[in-house]
Formats: sequence, structure tokens, C-alpha cells
Amino acid sequence: MPAPKKRRNPRLLSHSRPTVRKKPNSLSSQATRTLIRSYHNVQKRLHTALKAKDFGAVASLQGQISASGGLSKYQEASIQGQSRERGGDSSRILIEWLHDDFFTPKQKVTWTDSRRRKLRMLEVGALSVDSTCSRSGMFDMTRIDLNPQHPKIEMQDLMQRPLPSASELNSTGFDIVSLSLVINYVVDPVARGEMLRRVSKLLRPSQAVCEDDHEAMSFRKLLPGLFMVLPAPCVTNSRYLNEEILQEIMKSLGYIKVKSKISSKLAYYLWKYETPYVGSNGKQFSKSEVRSGRSRNNFTILLQ
Repeated sequence: MPAPKKRRNPRLLSHSRPTVRKKPNSLSSQATRTLIRSYHNVQKRLHTALKAKDFGAVASLQGQISASGGLSKYQEASIQGQSRERGGDSSRILIEWLHDDFFTPKQKVTWTDSRRRKLRMLEVGALSVDSTCSRSGMFDMTRIDLNPQHPKIEMQDLMQRPLPSASELNSTGFDIVSLSLVINYVVDPVARGEMLRRVSKLLRPSQAVCEDDHEAMSFRKLLPGLFMVLPAPCVTNSRYLNEEILQEIMKSLGYIKVKSKISSKLAYYLWKYETPYVGSNGKQFSKSEVRSGRSRNNFTILLQ
């Protein structure tokens, strides 16, 4: 008589499933956008209340900001929004532009391979030290932010950063300054214009950017420069700003547009700094409607 078969206990379902890694707590894309948009809106209302000296509203709005996590929570959402899983940070566009101009399509080499000197870059509003620019090997990086999230990011307000003297500019100035999603963070339109003006005083002269003849042509086409990224609606759906006016504002400050790209969400620009055009120095730009409609936003940049 054959021996009775041993009855096997049912296998646990968990043993037959592949291991599922627990994802770290993170915000969804929608939640990230909502948090960032809400933070900007409250900051605008706070700015208005401060100007009106409505201290009751100021206290209430400051309470809202604190209750929602403040600047740290806003930065956390921004970092997640620029993660590789969500398309990567905006500086990858700058790297593509520079590489395309400095190397031919057949030259599949890195900046380090080419043995060119590193470009001096100031990254304003730096969220991490792992951006595409940081990993490219192209830059000698200086990173600043109001609320640094890493020891290698210096706590500093750009508007408080000491300006180099004319004799110091060649050695301590920058080949490129990055303002990626920074200008739109500034609430006051006049302060936005002042920030763009201040950046020009931190850039090295074009002759200092070039070190030898074979680099001169490539460098001089693009640098010294300002890499600026804005939410696309700031340019495409603003009641007071469009592409033409933005170029006129930048031109009056001495910037020439050499590269640009507008996606559904972001507007990327590389502005080469030369010198303010004759007659444009001190030119003022006030608020003037260029698009009508209730769906427009009120973003603008003013020069006074």
C-alpha cells in the first residue's frame, strides 16, 4: 500500500509575490504643483499686506505660511518637482546648449576630456548639489540659497552678495549666473528688475572668459551669460509681459538672447551679457497691458 502523501500547508501569498520596495514619502505631481502655487499666492498676498501696513493680515498670512511648513516645505516640493523621476532639473537644457556650441556632433567627448578650464558659475536658489550642471564637470560651482538644504550651499541673498570691484571682476566674477525659477519667486516686479541688473555686475568681461584663440569663438557667442528659467505662463499668458517686452527689458540691461526654448510648463533662456545699449541705460519699463482677459496672470518685470 503506497504511503499517504504528506499534506502541504498552503504557501503564503507573500512568498509568491515579488518584493515590493517601499517608496519614501513623497508628494504626487499634482500635490507638488498645488503646494508651490499656494506658497507663491500667499507670498503675494503677504507682500500686498505689508505694503498696505495691514498688520492683522500680515500676522494671519505668516501663520498660514508657518502652518503649511514654510520655506522648507516649499523647497521640498521644488526638489521633488525637479527629480530625475519627473524629468530632471532645468540645468540639463543649459548643458545641451553649451555642449552643442562648444563641440561638433562628431565630438563625443566630455568637458573634462577636452581639457578646457572650468567655467565659473553662480547658481542662485540652489536646491541640491546633484544638478546636471554640478555633475557635468564643466563648472567651478558657487551655490547660494536663502535656506540651504546642503552644507555645500551657502546661505546668502543674491541682493546682499558683495559686488566685486572692476579690478576684481576678472578673477572673482562669473562666466554664467543661473536664475532657474528664481525671478518668479521674487514678489515685487521692481525687485525682479533690480535682480537682473545686479547679475550683470557679477559677470566677468567677455575678454576674460576666453583664454586662448581656439576657445574664443565658441565662448564669445554665448558668454558671459545669464541662464534664466521661468514658468511658461509668465511669458505666454501674462497680462503685462510677452516675449517682445521681455527682450526689450533685457536689451536695456545689456543682455542679448542667444538661446531659448518654451515648453508647455517652462520657458528657458540664455542671455549673453554685453553692455547696455546707448540711450537705454536708465530706461524705465512700467506696467502696461499687452493681453486682455480674465484668465491672464499678472506677472511682470519692471525697471525704474
